[in-house]
Amino acid sequence: MTETPMTREEDSQTTTTEVCEHQDAIDRLRSRLNASLLGKEDVVEMVLVCLLARGHILFDDLPGLGKTTLAKAVALAVGGKFSRVQCTPDLLPSDITGFNIFNQKTRAFEFQHGPVFSDVLLADEINRTTPRTQSALFEAMAERQVTIDNTRHKLSDSFFVVATQNPVEMHGAYPLPEAQLDRFAMKLRIGYPNRNDEMKMLASNIGETEVFGADDESILDPSQLRQLQRHVAEVAVSEPVLEYLVDLAAATRAHADITLGLSPRGLIVWQRVAQAFAHLRGRDFVTPDDVQEVALPVLDVRMGGDLDSSKRNVAEILDSVTVPLLSTNNS
Repeated sequence: MTETPMTREEDSQTTTTEVCEHQDAIDRLRSRLNASLLGKEDVVEMVLVCLLARGHILFDDLPGLGKTTLAKAVALAVGGKFSRVQCTPDLLPSDITGFNIFNQKTRAFEFQHGPVFSDVLLADEINRTTPRTQSALFEAMAERQVTIDNTRHKLSDSFFVVATQNPVEMHGAYPLPEAQLDRFAMKLRIGYPNRNDEMKMLASNIGETEVFGADDESILDPSQLRQLQRHVAEVAVSEPVLEYLVDLAAATRAHADITLGLSPRGLIVWQRVAQAFAHLRGRDFVTPDDVQEVALPVLDVRMGGDLDSSKRNVAEILDSVTVPLLSTNNS
């Protein structure tokens, strides 16, 4: 396969000679999610990227901007089970993972599955629950399994966490530890819709309406989603791009304003997210542009701080590393 350097405009029009067999499903999935969250095509695109990369998303935004609606739309579109946990200070780890209960009739313990046994889990206001309960998601997010009373319980292969936290300082908030943040693929901010999209939203809610109608059918089933995720994992990453990623990771560790640089796990996530982004652009290889396009949401969740400082730090990191020129013989 050959590759030539290209501009971002040319890149958006580039298609592979071998069309992904699931491309039609991806297009329909994109349309479905865009219909559920008007005017936020960039956010929807990153949600798709994260889904295909088998990552988890942290939404850092105000209530009422569509996070729950978007999470439900993802679950419905992939034909999976949706669960929601409203995180509060008195929430226990077993409220998320499940617990063993003694059955008086059978005289045996039976396992009661918690909401973590789903395909899409929405952990709403995750920073309002205690660190002990937050840690209950560690194993589930990293290994897609939970261990309860020395027994391992496997989760869905397509297990996908959408967590939200309120960016406004408030009483009863427990900031997520770095180990927890590192298990998210990216942090996204939805923001308010523009005037035209709010007008459309109001018009569509006149009369008796339902966010999801009975006619909405799944676009992918969980097994098809896993097949697509495996396909994304095979997207080629050339040696110059690998070196570029490693140099960028080193730049985060040397940056004066970043306390903890990118971990090896975070670097692997960055590569996988770039592969998914390239796939959605119709290519079966990653370019430096793909790495740059996903840099902010991937690094933002790991660096902490506000959006402005994250943008500034990411821009400085990207500017500090020489962008490789891919040869025409790159594969």
